[in-house]
Amino acid sequence: MNQVTKPENTQHYSSFIMDSSRWQNFEPRADDIVICTPPKCGTTWMQMICALLIFQKITFDRPLSEYSPWLDMLIQPIDDVLNQLQSQTNRRFIKTHTPLDGLPYYDDLTYLCVARDPRDAFLSMQAHQRNINPEIMQKIVANISAPITPPAPQPEDLGERFRNWISASGKPGDANDAISSSVINYVQTFWQYRHLPNIHFFHYADLQSDLSSEMTRAANLLNIDIDPDHLPELVAAASFASMKGNADNIAPDAENGIWNNNAGFFNSGSSGQWQDVLSEEDIAVYHQQMATRLPPELAHWLEFGGKLPQAS
Repeated sequence: MNQVTKPENTQHYSSFIMDSSRWQNFEPRADDIVICTPPKCGTTWMQMICALLIFQKITFDRPLSEYSPWLDMLIQPIDDVLNQLQSQTNRRFIKTHTPLDGLPYYDDLTYLCVARDPRDAFLSMQAHQRNINPEIMQKIVANISAPITPPAPQPEDLGERFRNWISASGKPGDANDAISSSVINYVQTFWQYRHLPNIHFFHYADLQSDLSSEMTRAANLLNIDIDPDHLPELVAAASFASMKGNADNIAPDAENGIWNNNAGFFNSGSSGQWQDVLSEEDIAVYHQQMATRLPPELAHWLEFGGKLPQAS
């Protein structure tokens, strides 16, 4: 096991859309929740679950992103985001796509790491990128505090894009990883600290297969009491169909005009589409990366979900 028993902020993650240094002046509160995910792995789903559990109602006065901002994203000036969080009187739940080695760590915060089969995350990202409003980049550029090289054009061939992406280290400076953090690297930064009582793991596949049980588990981990008679209504509000039907309020930063189609953010919510798209060569590279970069138990959990092996 890593001799360092608690996470340390040793990396600076930055790209054309996010910068982990925006956490520098964050002022934590003892019961804050940090929702930590690689892109397209269930971020908005967990934000919605937290909103439902915290407020215990199914309709909200403001868009979800105003309750739970993506602190790293460059779409708003960081002072505006921090002031927005400072003004909140509810229990706060904050979104990040920064791996744990790029985040500040606090003993009294709760970190929820949500993961997904990397192949599904990759395909979901392809639809995600097609749905981004190109005009939003002007807002992002205005909030960049240091020179950043725009990402290189991606290969036209989907398989080549996937092989480059799955092979990327996920660490700062990797040219293959300019758009999003590697799922492999991301989850691994949390995995080595799974012995800590405030770091918890959820998997997209488990949210799909038994949303009620996973929401109940989340409530227990967050020390939130839920009336069993009220739970089915909350679970229904967290369903894929319900969130897609309310996309104008739930899709991240929809109020900022980031999407060509807000409902399109919720593409399909399904798993396994990679089977009809990725080649044998692509899958071979995937298995090679999983086998060489992850311990077997983590590789299995990352692909399938289920009960997480305990730290030794």
